[in-house]
Amino acid sequence: MNDAHLHLLVNHFPIIGTIFGLGILTTGMLLKNNSVKNTAYILFTVAAIFSAFSMGTGEGAEELVEGLPSVGKQIIHEHEEIAEKFAIIMYVTGFLGLLSLYTSIKNHKLAKTFSFITLALALLAAVFAKSVGTTGGEIRHAEIRANSTTNANETAPGLQNDKDED
Repeated sequence: MNDAHLHLLVNHFPIIGTIFGLGILTTGMLLKNNSVKNTAYILFTVAAIFSAFSMGTGEGAEELVEGLPSVGKQIIHEHEEIAEKFAIIMYVTGFLGLLSLYTSIKNHKLAKTFSFITLALALLAAVFAKSVGTTGGEIRHAEIRANSTTNANETAPGLQNDKDED
């Protein structure tokens, strides 16, 4: 298993974990249920740990794919830049999740305040999660790129178009 495999294995959890954590935290706050909120805090912390793993495997994955056809350095650079910002937000969210978990378990007077701060940071993380996921997907999936110029009449090199067979 190489770094590209490892990167693909770990890079989805920070995105999905953030989105699920956001939904779980929102539900816990609406229901005023500390157990549900605590689940979200733990999920944010685990997502932050996976963000670190994803960042650690990103360089190796870049080295493996940057020379492939239709993968340019610019598209990888764009993904890398947004991933770095997302990772920092996730590290802070994970730390805040631990702090929120602690205040919740101790029934501290700041527990509710930390819940709202964690929720706001998780919303920001979800926005970045969408961007990092999209830019990562665009690396190997040219069809989802905003500037994609492919149309139904174009074919990949070496493949024949059905219209040419007449």
